[in-house]
This record gives sequence, structure tokens and C-alpha cells, in this order.
Amino acid sequence: MSLAPIGLSRYPIVQAPMAGGVSGPELAAAVTAAGGIGFLAAGYKTADGMYKQIERLRRATGGPFGVNLFMPQPLVADPGAVEMYRDQLAGEARWYETPLGVPDDRGDDGYEAKVAILLEDPVPVVSFTFGCPSREVLQAFAAAGTLTVVTVTSPQEARNARWAGAGALCVQGTEAGGHQSTHRDDPQAGLAGTGLLALLAEVRASVDLPLIAAGGLMRGSQITAVLASGADAAQLGTAFLACPESGAHPLHKQALTNPLFVTTALTRAFSGRPARGLVNRFVREHGPYAPAAYPQVHQLTGGLRRAAAEAGDAQGMALWAGQGHRLARELPAGELVGLLAAEMEAARAAVSVRSAQ
Repeated sequence: MSLAPIGLSRYPIVQAPMAGGVSGPELAAAVTAAGGIGFLAAGYKTADGMYKQIERLRRATGGPFGVNLFMPQPLVADPGAVEMYRDQLAGEARWYETPLGVPDDRGDDGYEAKVAILLEDPVPVVSFTFGCPSREVLQAFAAAGTLTVVTVTSPQEARNARWAGAGALCVQGTEAGGHQSTHRDDPQAGLAGTGLLALLAEVRASVDLPLIAAGGLMRGSQITAVLASGADAAQLGTAFLACPESGAHPLHKQALTNPLFVTTALTRAFSGRPARGLVNRFVREHGPYAPAAYPQVHQLTGGLRRAAAEAGDAQGMALWAGQGHRLARELPAGELVGLLAAEMEAARAAVSVRSAQ
């Protein structure tokens, strides 16, 4: 089943929900208006803040859009490890002249209140990060006419989501920027993940659901490739990060193609969960010592990240980016959607010509 033919969008292009202020109404509206599916990121927002952004988006477009929710997280972090990491970051607090945050051990991100709002006033699509909702919640969304999308990083997570009643899956390869959406953050598993094409094939062989491929996709030819490999649509995050409608910090946008930032890596340094970002000083100095402790580490480093941004110091910021970051193009989001669609057509035409020879 393809996401485009069932009426959700003109193109099988989904703008990734990037939390922290990046994916707001302006970006989502521009993508939707151009024929893709724009997404609001509700993570780190209050339920009321999410609702206000949905209202702004509705005023800006009548097209299809989605809202992404963070699943509640079990509080399994070792308090001693968090305290040791606090000591590790003491020098950063002195350097930026800002106190470290105080973890409050709340890992639900206002999930229940957000679900209640989205069930009372439904939106076309709701996706989930860091886990899978209960069967009852997914059934309630289906009854409200909302397509549910569960983000998965393994065939087993895909099977669990299908059993629970997910309407579609977002298959996230390790190339993806930002947080890896593992349903269980296992510190013994390390930071390595499965590449998108291999994971896509494994998930397609495991479940019969619409699949959205995510991970390092920056060009229309790559979208064509994942569609040929079993995906029904492609989700792009880093590709939209540099757009003027993106809420990313200007230094973050500039860093995507800055030769000073050559590589990306998975790190727990800023949040306590594996996330892919540009390798900077903070990642190099603190990544090896960061514990598996989300959201405690995220709360601990919040002030540092803000202070680094205010000081114009990209070396202390969380510069989330996928492996294809150097292919970023600073274009208006609608123009980028159109260019990606044209590149998809060109790639398909090239394949047809080669097949006919």
C-alpha cells in the first residue's frame, strides 16, 4: 500500500519531525503545500504548546500533515552514573557560566495529555518515537480517522508494532540524524545500528504494512532507490534542516556544509540516548562518558546547549545531522520538495532507459 495513492499526499515525501523547535508550523505548511507531508514535532512541548502549533498549521494549510509524539520512557537510569556525568560536565558549566540542569525524573513528555487532545481534535497522521503505543491507543486513533505511524529500528520492533495495530511504520536506519528511535535503550547493545537498505528489506519481509524509509536521504534519486527497495514513502530530516522555514539555529544550518564538521557519530553526550550529530568538541570530550540516561542527561545539558548557542559556539551545541549532511541545500522547503520530485522522475527515467538498452 502506497501512502501517496491513498490520498495523503501528491508525492511520497515526508518531512521528518525534528524536535527542539526545528519542525514548526512554517516548515510543515510549506512541505504540505508543495505536495509532501509536513510534520510538527510535539516532543519537548507542552500539550497546550502542541495544540497552538496545530492551530497555526491548520490556518496555514488545508493539506495533510502529521504530529509526532515521544513515548513515555521508563526511569531505569543509574543515579550514580548521572551524578558522575554531572561531575564530568562541571567544567562546561564554568566555561559557559551557566548552571547544569536538575533532572526531574519525569519521562512522559506529557504523553497522555497530548494523546487526549489529538483524539478529541484529530489530525491526519500521528507518529510515535521511542516506542509503540498500546493497542487501545492505536485503535482509538484509527476510530478517529487518524493514520498512526510507529518508528522502528528492527524487525522485532516492526512485528510488535503490527501486533499493536499500527497503521504504518517509519523504518529508521542508522544513517538518520537525531535520536535513534529504539523502543528500548539497551546500553549493552552499543551505539551501532542497522543501515537503512538492509533494515528496510528485513522489515518488509517481516510485516505487511506501509513503510516510510528514513535515514540519510538527501536526493530524489535516493528516494527512488528506497521506493524500489520496498518503501512506500521516504522521510527526510536533514535535507529540510537548512531550509529558511526550519527553526534550526543559524549555526546549526551553517555547520551542515562547513568543512570543519566532516563526520557524524552516534552519541549519548547531549541527551543520554543514542543520537547522530556532527562531531564537535563536546561530542569528542564527553561522548565516551555519557550514561544511558534519558531524559536525565537531556535535562542536565539543557542550559549548556542554550548557552553555547547564545555564545555562537557551535562546538558546544547539539548539531543533529544525518550521514548525508554535506548534500544539504539551502532552498525554501516548497522548492526543495519540487526539486526532489523532479530528481525522482529523472532517476526513474534513467532506469527505464538502461532497462531498454
